[in-house]
Parts: sequence; C-alpha cells; structure tokens
Amino acid sequence: MPTTQSRLLVAELAEALTPRLDSIASTMSQLTYENIDFYRSMVVGPEDLHASMRLNVSYVLKHLTDHTSATVDLVGPTETGRKRALQNAPLPEVLRAYRLGFRHLWEQLLDAAREAGGEAPGALLDAASHIWELADDYSTALTDAYRETCAERMVETDRRRSALVSELIDGPSLSSDTVWEVARMLDFPFQGRFLVVAAEVPTSGEPPLPGLDRRLRALDVGHAWRAQPGSEIGVLSCPPRQSVEEVLAAVRAVATSRVGVSPLYERLDQTSRALRYAQVAEQSLTADSAAVRQLDDTPLTELVMNNLETTQRAVQRILGGVLSLPEEDRTTLLATARGWLEAHGSAAEAGRRLFCHQNTVRYRMHRLEEFLRGPLDDPKIIAELSMALDAVGTFPMLLESNQTPAIRNQPPAAQPPGPRSA
Repeated sequence: MPTTQSRLLVAELAEALTPRLDSIASTMSQLTYENIDFYRSMVVGPEDLHASMRLNVSYVLKHLTDHTSATVDLVGPTETGRKRALQNAPLPEVLRAYRLGFRHLWEQLLDAAREAGGEAPGALLDAASHIWELADDYSTALTDAYRETCAERMVETDRRRSALVSELIDGPSLSSDTVWEVARMLDFPFQGRFLVVAAEVPTSGEPPLPGLDRRLRALDVGHAWRAQPGSEIGVLSCPPRQSVEEVLAAVRAVATSRVGVSPLYERLDQTSRALRYAQVAEQSLTADSAAVRQLDDTPLTELVMNNLETTQRAVQRILGGVLSLPEEDRTTLLATARGWLEAHGSAAEAGRRLFCHQNTVRYRMHRLEEFLRGPLDDPKIIAELSMALDAVGTFPMLLESNQTPAIRNQPPAAQPPGPRSA
C-alpha cells in the first residue's frame, strides 16, 4: 500500500492533470478510433465517446486527488456500461477501449511525475498497484452495468414480444397495434411462411423445448413466444426456401412433452386460426408423451376442429359398433377399411397393400358392413365411412371417449361372401 506521503504526491499529480481533462479525453478518443474497428463504425459518435472518456477520467483524478478517501465512485463506468449496452456495443471492445484509456492516463501521470521530479516518480510507482486495482474496479463496474442492462432489455423485449404474440393470437383491440405494425415490431413479414407451435409445459416446470432458440437461429427462422398456464405458444417465421421438415426436425429434437404444430400459413392475420390447429394437434397426442404432431389443413380437419362434439357424435353413429370391439379386432377392421378405400374398393389391391389374401379382405369388409348403417354398395354409406375413418385417423382422441355399446351383435365366425362392391 502507498504511504501517506506517496498518496499526497500522487494527489498533486492528479490535481495537475485535472485542467487538461478535455485534452486527455480527446487523445483517448483518438486512440480508441485508431485501434478498435467497432468504434470506427460510428455507432458511438465522437461527442459521445469524448464525453464518456472525460467523465471517467474526471472520476479517476478526483479519487486520486482526494487521498483521504478509500471509497471509489463508480458512477462513470456504470453510466458508460449502461449506455454501451443500449447501443449494442460489443462488451469486449468496450473493455478494450477502457484499457487503452487507462494506459494513456497512466502515461500522463508518469510524464507529470517525471516533470515534477524529486520523489514524485517513486511515489507514483508506490501507488501503481492501487491505480491498476482502480482500473479493475472500473472495468468490473462497467461489465456489471452492461450485463444488467442487457438482461433488463431481454426481459423487456420478451415481454413486448409476448404481448405482440398475444395480439396475433387474440386479435388486436381498438387501442392496440395493427397486424402490419405487429409484424414490423417482431421483424416478421406480414405475408410469408409461418407456423404456430403449441408446447405443453411439463408438470416439473422445465421448459418444453430447451435449446430450440439456438436451433431456430441456425435455420434463420424468426420466432416469438407467449407463455400461458400449461403451455408455451410460439409463432415461427420461416425463410422462403427453408424446408418445413427441417424446422419440424429441430422441434422434435428438443421436445420434452406434447407439441402441436399448425399447418403452414401465409399471412400473420391467420395466426389465431393456426393456433387452433396447433392446440388440437397437441391435445391429440398421448398424454405424458414427448412427441410432435402437425395437422394438415384439409376441409375435414377444419370441420372437425370447429365441431368436435358434433363430429364425435357422427363417428359414434357411423362406427360406434366397431369402436366398441376389443382393441385388436377394432384396429384390424379399421386398417382394412382404410386399405380397401385407398384401393378404390378392390379387395385384391387392398390385400397386396395389407399383405394378406384378398378373401381375407372381403371377409373383414363383410364383418365391417354388419356394423354400418347400410351396405357398402351405397355411395352414402361409403362417404360416411370415409369421413369417419379420416376423423378418427386425424383425431385419435375421438376413440378415447367411445363408450357406446355395439349396435349389433358380432357376425358369426364363418366366412361369408364379401361386400358387393369388392
């Protein structure tokens, strides 16, 4: 530690430099512009940089002049740290500018000590460790203020972006921004390629999609989120040539719970409709699973989503007897019916697709016909069957609520002739 005599001599040196504050700050600014590329971009203008340098030097000289005080006033570096964070200046470059400034100030003190002669140079050397500790204190204060400001900005940005997502989902109120303005503030195009993601929040409270932000940045996918009880809702803006499958793969790679994804849509004002698709897709997954599902935008899907209870009743009327069968029988008959319809009623083609004999297909379809509301050569019955199968395939939850007993007795085990259309 420097002696009292050394502190007095250093105080005199600092006091001698005080009238030269503007000159010292100007030289510091010039050194900064010459040595650090970022500052030459003029994000931090000359007047701003000079004022910052002058403020910090004044606090250092004031501290050295008042040799009786052990308190370090950190207002200067704190203000600088906050301001540079708001300017998005890189922290390493800001700290480098600080080091350059302190080195120049040390050189000025050393020149003043040599000019004063006598014991002044020795006193300054005694105080060197204290001066460089002061530089560390300033750098630490600047860093803390910079990081605190960045954290505050992130929280504020997240809140604002969450509010903007709410406006997209709920629709703007009379006092809120238009969708065009929301798009601009989110840095999204109004018309582009968008997805809505609905991720169930696990009961543990852990994030449902940890690490997704990094993966989306790598794909150049813009995104904004809103947290709500039980789920997180995200709106993703995909680049024009970005594969949607790659985006879905990124979501699947980090999913820790049920995640629903909407069909691709083209206008931000369609977000609330897309959210409904994503929510239904998420709810259609098995509880407590970690899986991702995307719904297709088909007329049937939209019809079912908007009238889930009505669709449920219709499925029960059409397939209630089949859905009441034991799981193995039910699964077999439904799979055979899908294959038969995809084969346009050809038992032979359906058999090839299902890896079974065409007579087996005919037998199963005859069994199915016993549960339907009419024969399979009736176009209306075919249409009902097709609709019900599509609904159950798209929304498996329609199977979970089935409690309707079989409307007919099961057909006999003997193999009867197949449906007339087969």
